[in-house]
Amino acid sequence: MSAPLSPDLLARFAALVGERYAITDADAQQPFLKEWRDRYHGKTPLVLLPGTVEEVAAILELANETGTPIVPQGGNTGLVGGQVPHAEGNELLVSLKRLDKVRAVDPDSNTIDVEAGVTLQRVQEAAEAAGRFFPLTLPSEGSCTIGGNIGTNAGGTGVIAYGNTRDLVMGLEVVLPGGRIWHGMRHLRKDNTGYDLKNLFIGAEGTLGIVTAAVLKLFPKPRSVGTAFIGVDSPAAALALLNVARENGGGTVTAFELMPRIGIDFVIRHVADARDPIEGSYPWYVLLEVSNSAEGGVNEALEAMLMTAYEQGYARDAVIAASLEQAADFWRLRELLSESQRFEGGSIKHDVSVPIRLVPAFLDKAIAAVEAFIPGARPLPFGHLGDGNIHFNVSQPVGGDKQAFLDKWEKTNEIVHAIVAEFHGSISAEHGIGQAKRKLLPGVKDPVELEMMRAIKATFDPKGIMNPGKVL
Repeated sequence: MSAPLSPDLLARFAALVGERYAITDADAQQPFLKEWRDRYHGKTPLVLLPGTVEEVAAILELANETGTPIVPQGGNTGLVGGQVPHAEGNELLVSLKRLDKVRAVDPDSNTIDVEAGVTLQRVQEAAEAAGRFFPLTLPSEGSCTIGGNIGTNAGGTGVIAYGNTRDLVMGLEVVLPGGRIWHGMRHLRKDNTGYDLKNLFIGAEGTLGIVTAAVLKLFPKPRSVGTAFIGVDSPAAALALLNVARENGGGTVTAFELMPRIGIDFVIRHVADARDPIEGSYPWYVLLEVSNSAEGGVNEALEAMLMTAYEQGYARDAVIAASLEQAADFWRLRELLSESQRFEGGSIKHDVSVPIRLVPAFLDKAIAAVEAFIPGARPLPFGHLGDGNIHFNVSQPVGGDKQAFLDKWEKTNEIVHAIVAEFHGSISAEHGIGQAKRKLLPGVKDPVELEMMRAIKATFDPKGIMNPGKVL
């Protein structure tokens, strides 16, 4: 634990950004100090909002000189507490929200240069205005920022076709703990001049430095998009359907989301205008999106593929969106799965991944194990079957005691994570480590891998001022 920061030192930090952008009032600080699920609450004597990369550099130079811990923050939409300071109140929070410029868009090179505080939605809109497409898509895209997306290596629904954030970053501008600025805003598709340093900062959750800007990849806009909502009997049938869609879907599979019936029931029960897209009731559902660069024809190809899947027994029933509005309704059901669980009491959540071919077996074993440990528990696993990432959420038993259920969080984690390990998976697929999973890493990481991570941390941040107590 670091010592309390003196008033004189706080004044020096405040002077670097100006009084208007140095927040000391407790009420004004609150939006920065707790995350939306209300699991993590922090404290700080000072929230700094720098407006330039030079101000960020000045902050880190003074922090390194004085040994002051720094917590970087983007849109504060993270789910593992990586962006929230600790409760002791001896860390400064540096919000990147004022670094919000779209510096350049280059349709010829298919790149966009943005600062860390630009929201994901603004990047999408800037790409659209240039006749291009930025494929990272998240429910929080209106408030999450590119800096935060990079810090956590955000995933989302488009990973099956376009990859994680890491796959979408070409170059970075980073302020190192001593205040030096790395000008790595490269626009090169090929560059074999040694170590690819940018990847050290992607997914590092601000523990090695502060990302202040990035060069991101853009793509041609799909001209045709087909969206289908499909009832299936099991995750195994869904996996078979995925293979059929990849081979005969009439384009690139750009989303393949798996959802259980209980999740659809939750959304319909608690969202007034939510409707079941399919008349019949099926154990599992798939939300499938196929995109291509040709004008028209995608729905016809999608219909033919679904008929093949039906004849082979992989699909039980399906509906193809006849309009953008209907497609949005399908997506809304998927996006509200997690939120609707709040109305059903306590929910224990996991963000895990296993090899795609093993997802059905993993789900069978994990569901059975959780139901045996907590009789009456209601598993609600959903997510990105196309990339092996499952959000294995568990709702409390009907009529049960919420706190008694939540008290079983850690033991439930142990059960699920042990099965993840058995299937050679990861305990954090896209949300990061932060505070939530930091203590779990030694149990799942190879000791040599952890040793290398600690060596990198010590090299970049020898005084340990960058987001202490997170990740490592």
